[in-house]
Amino acid sequence: MLARAVAIADEQGLAALTMRSLAQALDVKPMSLYHHVAGKDAILDGIVDVVFGEMELPEPGGDWRAELARRARSARSVLRRHPWAVPLLESRAVPGPANLRHHEAVLATLRDAGFSVPMTAHAYALLDAFVYGFAVQEAALPFDAGSAPQVAEAIAAQFSSGDFPRMTELAVEHVMQPGYDFGDEFEYGLGVILDALAASLPGD
Repeated sequence: MLARAVAIADEQGLAALTMRSLAQALDVKPMSLYHHVAGKDAILDGIVDVVFGEMELPEPGGDWRAELARRARSARSVLRRHPWAVPLLESRAVPGPANLRHHEAVLATLRDAGFSVPMTAHAYALLDAFVYGFAVQEAALPFDAGSAPQVAEAIAAQFSSGDFPRMTELAVEHVMQPGYDFGDEFEYGLGVILDALAASLPGD
């Protein structure tokens, strides 16, 4: 049932996921779903847990920086498959087991690395704001990695009046260059955040 619910959200967007649409996808009557779940909120709780279950967990006690970078990259990859999930991830009042395991593993990794409880809270919030925010931005872009230069060129054609010299500069000297990929900004930003967190550790 949850796999089908995730598929509906992936294919048609979260708004298309209703008890009726899920029942149709499962070829059952809508009321029969209530023998298995309490309602729409339970479905949302469940699909959020599916998404968390797809993310790689960091290993507490290891190289905290490498573990959190691996977790961030995995989360980004999962959210590229399920962009509808970003607003839901931290919204559930009844988190499932995968959700709880995920949060516990990240917290344990930060605490075992030597971060204080307040710094652990700061670090977790900062990492998630970056990963989730990047996923939203990436999903909204009007181009993919292969078409970025062409889209940038079409946009830059509107700058011929000279009113936007810095935008023209960025488009011509960066975005329109061979090999440009907006996704590369993820690694840069993640590195900046991890460097800043490392510098905040006691003794550093």
